[in-house]
Amino acid sequence: MNSVSHGVAAQPAPLTMNGSFAANLLGASPAMQEVHRLIERVGPTDASVLLTGESGSGKELAAQSIHERSLRRAGPFVVVSCGAIPAGVIEAELFGFEKGSLNGAAPVRVGAFERARGGTLFLDEVTELPPDMQVRLLRVLETQKFYRVGATASFTADVRLIASTNRCPLQAVQSGRLREDLLYRLAVFPVAMPPLRNRGDDVELLAAYFLAELNEQAQTQKRFSPLARAMLRQHTWPGNVRELKNCIERAFILGDGVLEVTPLIPGDGARGDTPAADGERLNIRVGSRIHDMERSLIEATLDYFKGNKRRAADALGCSLKTLYNKLNGYSQSQECANS
Repeated sequence: MNSVSHGVAAQPAPLTMNGSFAANLLGASPAMQEVHRLIERVGPTDASVLLTGESGSGKELAAQSIHERSLRRAGPFVVVSCGAIPAGVIEAELFGFEKGSLNGAAPVRVGAFERARGGTLFLDEVTELPPDMQVRLLRVLETQKFYRVGATASFTADVRLIASTNRCPLQAVQSGRLREDLLYRLAVFPVAMPPLRNRGDDVELLAAYFLAELNEQAQTQKRFSPLARAMLRQHTWPGNVRELKNCIERAFILGDGVLEVTPLIPGDGARGDTPAADGERLNIRVGSRIHDMERSLIEATLDYFKGNKRRAADALGCSLKTLYNKLNGYSQSQECANS
């Protein structure tokens, strides 16, 4: 196989929020700004990159962004999910096989290394590769050569390799899931994707992005309620950006004009940080006085946020000073009633 000559290419464009990888890389938090900086630096090189981070934190989209900034961006971007392919066929998936070498008369199979020729090969969850395949992969990285199953002639591995794992690489080495020598080959340039809970206001930025997309598609103008916006910040998002996107879509489908908390973050008995649905709604009797309704809402919101007045004020859409004034008024009214 002949190598592809890339020649002189134009400088990569600045990292923007356009393209299929935009959403997971959107963010102004210091953690995401560091990710942007690293992608800008490593993108134009041909260095191997190891992306680490929790599931749903955007590792595949970061890999695609690196590819888009590389001199290989005109070539293919091929993804192999190492954990989703049975151990018996992973070799054929990566390297291909010759006619008749598997399943009798099966035709020639072109593997991922050939499909990614001249571009980027992304090995997602690389720590799930069986030990023997890790040895094969290490050999390919060292020699830049590989063999199809059943072949005697080698092929040139003309790819830029990016790998990812949701495990701690060093712990994976200690537990025997990852060869130490392969780790060093993969992690020429490591990039850690931060979990959403550590990205501060990026949660609201992403939520607004997803909602705007849905509004544009459906030609609607739906919006979040103040309490829903507060819950976006309070929730820990164990599923990261993937979970956030799914929750926004579910709330969009169930909501009319205003998206509320219950469909946004449903109660889950397996997760202690998610409030029960009963605590997210307030039953008001028809004919109640406005003053009494307001007081009930404020007290219920304070109870919901476990007494945190700043979060309650944000959810209610009022200033902290206004909330304190309301509470002082309720306290004085109670004292007068008791006297």
